[in-house]
Amino acid sequence: MEVAQEHNRLKFFPVMMYAIVMGLSGLTITYQKAALWLDFPFLIGEVLMYITTAVFVIVSFIYLKKFFKYKAAVKNEFSHPVRINFFAAISISMLMLAIIYKESYPVISAIVWYPGTLLHFYLTMHTISFWINENQHMDHSNPAWFIPIVGNVLVPVAGVGFVDLGILVYFFSVGIFFWIILFAVILNRIIFHNQMAVKFMPTLFILIAPPAVGFIAYFKMFEVIDVFALMLFNMAIFFTILVAFMYKNFIKIKFFISWWAFVFPIAAMAISTMLMYNQNGSTSLLLFSYFMIAIVTIIVFIVTYQTLLHIKKEEICIKE
Repeated sequence: MEVAQEHNRLKFFPVMMYAIVMGLSGLTITYQKAALWLDFPFLIGEVLMYITTAVFVIVSFIYLKKFFKYKAAVKNEFSHPVRINFFAAISISMLMLAIIYKESYPVISAIVWYPGTLLHFYLTMHTISFWINENQHMDHSNPAWFIPIVGNVLVPVAGVGFVDLGILVYFFSVGIFFWIILFAVILNRIIFHNQMAVKFMPTLFILIAPPAVGFIAYFKMFEVIDVFALMLFNMAIFFTILVAFMYKNFIKIKFFISWWAFVFPIAAMAISTMLMYNQNGSTSLLLFSYFMIAIVTIIVFIVTYQTLLHIKKEEICIKE
């Protein structure tokens, strides 16, 4: 009986679990940059680096086990109109690990970055082809659509020095273009159609990520704060204020793994704020950096506690 239950839990282990890796990666990079620019202890980022790597290995091992034992279940996820978008969380996790290791261990960073980039390129093409070949319902659209397509803006962040700049600009261009297109689609759905399912409400935080990560990627490639960079940074601030203004929409939501969608965008905002502070030395940006670091840390503690609690209650990895 216990064996059957274990196997069933494995069968319903969702690809969305990679959102945990994305969240922890965001926290890790936040503290790495805080050590670099705000004199935080380097040890925090170092410890988080190993924790994040371990979680990535564990999640990947379990999902591979699911793939070999329940291929049909994985295939169903890969053809699901909503869950297909979370497969890109695998490649995003790899790209974020490449960012984490870039400064200290560039060889490890390259080993993760190249396959992560190729996988993300494939998932981008596959997802768009899926959307074109399979009629999508408006109710299926949600900010998670950004992950496989707009996630391309993450490629240049760790990619500088690994490949020609033109290749990095290609990924950046694709991500920014589809950010505008998909944002229009999702805004249309939110305003004129049915509200999103409660479990996907946290994905609204993903709206922060494209301009925040886009700003970081743009600076990494060109090392300049021009009008376009300022537009991206200010759009990231706008979406951060917007989701904060809508806080009542989130405080009473029942726990789902999608809560991890809170973390990565907030971390991206914290990192972009520290980067902007490092460039112009504004006191207001320094204070905002400390505030964002505190927020992302608190959110990670809350979400981690809730995740472990619901794992103990066996309320995760069950049939919906």
